[in-house]
Amino acid sequence: MATVKLATLLVRTLAKPIANRLKSQAAQHDTFKNLCIDFAQMIHRSEVKLRTYILGEPAKHIRPLSEVRAVENGANMLAEGFLFAVAASLIIGETWRSSRSESKRREGINDQLDDLGTRLVELSTRVDNISESMESQMHIQEERNEELKSLLGRVQICLQKATVDDTPLKILHQSPGSNTPPAASDTHHASLRA
Repeated sequence: MATVKLATLLVRTLAKPIANRLKSQAAQHDTFKNLCIDFAQMIHRSEVKLRTYILGEPAKHIRPLSEVRAVENGANMLAEGFLFAVAASLIIGETWRSSRSESKRREGINDQLDDLGTRLVELSTRVDNISESMESQMHIQEERNEELKSLLGRVQICLQKATVDDTPLKILHQSPGSNTPPAASDTHHASLRA
């Protein structure tokens, strides 16, 4: 950025001596001199016509400029035109450069947005997959819970039948290898435990 500003300043500085050189060449070369005279006379006529039109007077006869004055005015106009062209081209160049850098910046931002969009799609896909996995795991757990509830219900029914029949409890209180029935007090304790 600073180098562009320095280059612009350098071009403007170099344009002034070139404009002065144009002025000096206007007096020395005949074709350039005639071009400056014609240009200056045309500008002078237009200026006088405009001035008389604004004042409301008709322009009857416009006296031409002297040759020296016409060469001087024409050379000044050419030098000023050159300086204006240089300044205008520098402004247009700076505008083009800044718009190009702005478009590059926008492209960078668009690339970042596209990257973020891709990441968002990937993350949402992963979240959906995890969600489906969690739902299937929960469904499996619910099925297991139902099986365990059913099994627990069966066990409770068996225990209730065992307390009514008293036979499984008698078998549990007998010592292994003995064929003797439990004592009456053991049967009494077993019925109290149930």
